[in-house]
Amino acid sequence: MDLFTAINIIVLLGLLFVLYWMQKKHVSFSKRVLTGLGLGIVFGVALQLIYQPASDTITQTNDWFGIVGSGYVKLLQMIVMPLVFISIVAAFTRLKKSANLGKISGLVIGTLLLTTAIAAAIGIASTVGFDLKAIDVNTSVAEEARGQELEERLTDVQSTTVPQKILEFLPTNPFQDLTGARPTSTIAVVIFAAFVGVAYLGVRKKHPEQADFFQRIVESLHSIVMRIVTLVLRLTPYGILALMARTVAGSDFNAIATLGKFVIASYVALIAMFLVHLLILAVMGLSPKQYVKKVMPVLVFAFTARTSAGTLPLNVDAQRNKLGVPESIANFSASFGITIGQNGCAGIYPAMLAVMIAPSQGIDPLSPSFLFTLILVVMISSFGVAGVGGGATFASLIVLSTMNLPVALAGVLISIEPLIDMGRTAVNVSGSMVSGLVTSRSLGELDTKKYRSDDVSSESTAV
Repeated sequence: MDLFTAINIIVLLGLLFVLYWMQKKHVSFSKRVLTGLGLGIVFGVALQLIYQPASDTITQTNDWFGIVGSGYVKLLQMIVMPLVFISIVAAFTRLKKSANLGKISGLVIGTLLLTTAIAAAIGIASTVGFDLKAIDVNTSVAEEARGQELEERLTDVQSTTVPQKILEFLPTNPFQDLTGARPTSTIAVVIFAAFVGVAYLGVRKKHPEQADFFQRIVESLHSIVMRIVTLVLRLTPYGILALMARTVAGSDFNAIATLGKFVIASYVALIAMFLVHLLILAVMGLSPKQYVKKVMPVLVFAFTARTSAGTLPLNVDAQRNKLGVPESIANFSASFGITIGQNGCAGIYPAMLAVMIAPSQGIDPLSPSFLFTLILVVMISSFGVAGVGGGATFASLIVLSTMNLPVALAGVLISIEPLIDMGRTAVNVSGSMVSGLVTSRSLGELDTKKYRSDDVSSESTAV
């Protein structure tokens, strides 16, 4: 470790202490999260101005910053699979009427798929509006190498038939899937938990005393898991500060400037999709302003950490304790939202790439047949996209290969991938929360008093 790296670490510790001091002064959680975001950006910019992004000092500094930033993300990922499993099972044990199960899952999945279709349409419109074309994108040696790597990876994707892809969702070994060993592990855990829940409902009818015993076990496990979530969430402001400082300090702004048009078009599409989320809530009679105010800490973390799966604990917590969504619906929407219908990663991004590439293959991207097929493929392909880094690339491979388009462009954009992925992840998480609100509102189970309340604290985030 050189002297400059040591100084950078000391500065980070000082900023972390500022957040700790704010916590001791009982500053609200939301304000501490936003403060962490702001301090991280300022510190990252300062490091950019003092050092070069590719310098050894920045590399070593970011390595040490990863203890706080990446360490926090790992703690969240640690709890994702247990939380998904126990939340889904608990949702079944708390169902008063088993008939609600079909309505809840149908509305959640339907909302996710509908918003993904809208996201794809917005991505198409943004690409056309900015006149983005694959032939206009300049490439470097590293980006071309990444493109060739994706072409090779495409062989594995294309060799898998649609029935085989569907079979990948099924849990052959649920204990292996609980470790996240496969890209489709999360949806496999959801399916396994659903089987456990359905089995519970059957036992409840025939042997209520055994069902009651099982329910008490599930409630105890759920309480323990949620307590772990509480402990981890308290670290959010610190994790966001380190993550943002690390991201900004290591960003290649020259590459971002070169592909700036695509970055701008992407964020225009992402912002437009977020406005669609707010419009949906307004149509449902819910205040968009209240929604933004209450979910902002969750979206800030998703933006910074770039992981929909890692945001799951915050997602469930915000839906339950801030937005008034019943726990069973919050568990379903948050869990399904990291595997189905990700508006940013599986909706906007693949659609933009397809429209950019189509002219180079002699295809009119505005032909009705192409547009209809693309939106339909995007919807179907959104099943099973992992809510972790690289999910958008995987979704793009599926969409582009299905449309018989080359996939190298996804590799060419690697230099700006982290910047765009931050916005995509935030939109993914917002989409899952909106699906929970739409479902609970449609079923008349939303606690509107809690939603309209100006209290933005929650059980898990209060300290």
